[in-house]
Amino acid sequence: MIKDFKAFLNQGNVMGLAVGVIIGAAFGTIVKSLTDDVLMPFISFITGGGVDFTNKYLVLSGGEKVTADMTLAAAKATGANVMALGSFVTAIINFILLAFVVFLLVRQASKFIAMPEAGPTQVDLLTEIRDELRKK
Repeated sequence: MIKDFKAFLNQGNVMGLAVGVIIGAAFGTIVKSLTDDVLMPFISFITGGGVDFTNKYLVLSGGEKVTADMTLAAAKATGANVMALGSFVTAIINFILLAFVVFLLVRQASKFIAMPEAGPTQVDLLTEIRDELRKK
């Protein structure tokens, strides 16, 4: 079993997957920072400071102690059950950015990787053989 496990680990696909997961996690952190620290403040600035997604939430229950000017963290600290809509919007933006970058990477990689050209189909080959036999 140990021999099989070593053979499994030595396969190129396993190592490539491990590297991909590690780089993907690091890249996810970069995209999260880009969204939280650059894009969301910029959106807030463009909208005149009126949109701050980090503190947009909806109180579901236990909102007696929650005031309108409380941050999300303060509302959670009161024990209120809150739905963090702003965090969800930020996560969606993170996903869209990450998906777009992955799309660009795959698109660029497909240009570098030569795809094997499709040869003639079986029908084409059979037609060619038939035509050659008719000539004789």
